[in-house]
This record gives sequence, structure tokens and C-alpha cells, in this order.
Amino acid sequence: MVEPAAPRTAPAVPADAPFAASLADYAALARDVLPPEVYDFVAGGSGTETALAANRAALDRIAVLPRMLRGVDRPRTDAPLLGRRHALPVAVAPMAYQRLVHPDGEPALAAAAGAAGVPYVASTLSSATVEEIAAAGGPVWFQLYWLRDRGMVRDLVDRAHAAGCTALMVTVDVPTLGPRLRDVRNGFALPPEVAAANLPGSRGDLAHAGTPGTSAVARHTSAEFASGLTWSDIGWLRGQTDLPLVVKGVLDPRDAVLAADSGADAVVVSNHGGRQLDAAPAGVTLLPEVLTAVADRCEVLVDGGISGGVDVLRALALGASGVLVGRPLLWALAVGGRAGADAAFALLAAELRDALLLAGCADPAEARDLRTIRGG
Repeated sequence: MVEPAAPRTAPAVPADAPFAASLADYAALARDVLPPEVYDFVAGGSGTETALAANRAALDRIAVLPRMLRGVDRPRTDAPLLGRRHALPVAVAPMAYQRLVHPDGEPALAAAAGAAGVPYVASTLSSATVEEIAAAGGPVWFQLYWLRDRGMVRDLVDRAHAAGCTALMVTVDVPTLGPRLRDVRNGFALPPEVAAANLPGSRGDLAHAGTPGTSAVARHTSAEFASGLTWSDIGWLRGQTDLPLVVKGVLDPRDAVLAADSGADAVVVSNHGGRQLDAAPAGVTLLPEVLTAVADRCEVLVDGGISGGVDVLRALALGASGVLVGRPLLWALAVGGRAGADAAFALLAAELRDALLLAGCADPAEARDLRTIRGG
């Protein structure tokens, strides 16, 4: 049963927010304000960044057939995700170390998401604790990276419960960090004031020890993350929580079926923003096959390159329950802090509303009945 949404008016763009005509504009604005190595850390992909480029290219190849004379005047944008109705069929993708781009970091973006009625996914590698993020207000999902110390995994799950998180998302496509060559070339390391706040006592010092020709962040995650996991580990995790369980990072429909078999309530079809296997396809490319494979056994979300309301419409038209939006919101935080994030959510809501109206849809549910054409 889906919980009803509270009445909500469209968010207004804050008067003090930096001007952006679209959500996608924030990337260029952020490049102007961030140190080059920090911009590269966020913007970059793995290897030659083939998978990163594939995300945008795949979205641009999806044409949507609009319907005419449908009597739609003011479309609704609210939609259910994981049993709760939210203002948009959108969640904020988990992103590490947000205090790299703005000192207010994760709590500011989480507060803006809450004000916009959108779930915020707190990363294991947040630069603020899950408790601080949850206290910012709004629904928070906790994203889990599987650590070598299973006791720490159990502790993170317990902390997410205690903080009031409403879902648990486990990322399964990072047995090791993909080769982020921008970071290697930059000899990237975290500054002293930014750390993995959820992992006290871990080998976080490794992430701060910069060495030319290496990524300190990759060195840290290699020391902390467990590889060699199996679907039985997801079954174990299912037994540790009664929260909705989301498995993020599947592309092969067979893995989506195994996720459902393991008790997942949702899967996120994703190539990790082009930051893991550089030969991986875009999530939207596999989305229809995953939907067919799992049928109605679990919800199916998608991410990768989503940069505006039209992209959300494309994903809905392909059959997704919703999307995760990542970098554009982080760019907005970098440019304007909380005000920038508020403005970004207002733009995203307006862009989706316009896209629904132009497509002849009264709400996101109707968008899932639209026809799409591959190749534009």
C-alpha cells in the first residue's frame, strides 16, 4: 500500500540562487568555482570514460511519442517509490564526500531534498554521518558499501535504522574501485577537513595520503571494501532489516532476477555513472530487458546521465518506477550551497511538469504508457 502524499506546492527558485536556465547548466557553473582536481573527481568516469559517455548518448537516442488533446492542464509530478508517495519520481543518488564541493555538504543537499519532497540517499562514504544527514529533515535512504569487517556492516545497518532511514540500498557493482584515471593523473587525495564520517577508526588516513600517479581514494576503498561477495550475502542482509531493500548496480537481467530472489524490493539498473567497468552499457539500454525479467516482483529504477525533466520522462516512458539523479544536484550544491540545491530541485520539478504536459500526461503513471523509439 502506498502512503498518501502531503499536499505540496511547487518549490520556488530562491532569490539568492545562482541563475541557471536548466538543471544541466550547473555543470558548467560548477567548473568555474571548483578546484580542477575536485571537479575531475566528481565529473570523471573510469578508464577511457566510454561508459560515462554512453549514458548521455543512450538517453539522447530515446525519442518519446507525445499524445495529443488529452485534456491535461496542470500535470501532477508526485509518484510512489518503495511504498511512499514522493513529490517527484526521483531520489538523490548516493554520492561520496559532498563537503569536497561545499562546506555544508550532505546535510544541505539532504535538507533541500526534504523540502522538495524527494528521498535523499546517504552514502556510506558521506563526509557527514548518517545521523547528521537524517537530522536535516526529509526521507533518507542509506546506501551501503560492503566492508571487509562484517561487524561494521551490521553496525552501519543498525545506525541507519536508529537514524530513521526509510530504506536500505546496497551497491553491488564495486568489488573494487574502477580505474578513475583523472584522479590518478591528478594524484588526488582528500583534504584534511573531508573524511568518511561514517567509518570512524577505519583506514581513512589512506584517503588523505596523496602520491603522484595514484588515487588516494582508490587506495582507501581497496583497503575497506570487500570483494568476492555472492547473492547469499544479499540474503543475509535481507535478514538484518525490515526496511525496503534496494540493490543498486545491476545491468544483466539475470542479476535483477537474482536480486528479486534474494528479497530485494527494488533494483537500480546502473553502470555507476560510468565509474566502474568502462565497457558497461548505459542503464537505460538494459532497462526494458530488466523490466521484462523481473515482471512485477520488484520496482525498477534507473540512473546514469539523468540531467533534467525530459530524461526523467524518457525513463518513465521506458517503464521505470523512478530515477536517481546525481551529478547535476551536486553541481548545484557546489555553486550555491543550500540555495543552489533548492533552485536545482525547483528546476527539475518544473522541467518534469513541462515534459509531462508536452507529452500529454496528467502524471508520471501515464508517462509509463507512452511509446518510445530507439534512435530518435
